Amino acid sequence: MMKRIEVVAAIIRKDGKIFATQRGYGEFKDWWEFPGGKIEAGESPEQALVREIREELSTDIIIEKLLHTVDYDYPKFHLTLHCYLCTLASDSLHLNEHEAARWLAKEDIHTVKWLPADEEVLEMLAES
Repeated sequence: MMKRIEVVAAIIRKDGKIFATQRGYGEFKDWWEFPGGKIEAGESPEQALVREIREELSTDIIIEKLLHTVDYDYPKFHLTLHCYLCTLASDSLHLNEHEAARWLAKEDIHTVKWLPADEEVLEMLAES
């Protein structure tokens, strides 16, 4: 049976742009994604997202709503990705785990190489 991983991601919006981060490690190093991570035992998805963003970006977010849940089969595992629309509680953030980050306007969204599971969400954002 294929390994299953459940993760949360923050689609952080500000001034009509969305925040994208570039992976600095692992199989998908240099690919772009929405920041977030795995849900730990006993956490709600929302609690996991607040914790992950604190760990990755040293900032607090305000979660607005669940935008979409993606189910995607990577070669080695099945991913369930819960994507939440968020805003920053403050303007300060710091990259603790990623090698780069960008605020992307709608017309620039496809200028970076996104992880396959995130592509589905980009289409929804383009329509909103």
